[in-house]
Amino acid sequence: MLEHKHIIIRATVKKPPVQVDVIKQWVRNLVEKLNMKPLGDTVAVYVDKEGNRGLTCLQAIETSHIAFHSWDEDKPAVVQLDVYTCSHLNKQTVFDALEKFEPIEINYLTLDREKYLNIIHI
Repeated sequence: MLEHKHIIIRATVKKPPVQVDVIKQWVRNLVEKLNMKPLGDTVAVYVDKEGNRGLTCLQAIETSHIAFHSWDEDKPAVVQLDVYTCSHLNKQTVFDALEKFEPIEINYLTLDREKYLNIIHI
């Protein structure tokens, strides 16, 4: 049964990722831990523009997508993560994966997008 779950996260972190290969592997690991199936390649780029330095990583999954963005020159660094799936979503798995970056604070919103945009607590 389709569930249409969506979590949007903004976190400040002590150790933001700065290497393309590292974030690509992290996203692939998250896909696996969430029991999702990747579609196509994991795409990641590092933006080296002053005021906007950081990583962007995108992964299409069989049930939707994962998008990761970080800004490593901010103090503290900022990570934003978007996980949308048409199947079950375990948000604790996502939070556990974020521990790699040593979060200082995590703010998040979970949505049920099945028929409307309902804020939920999953």
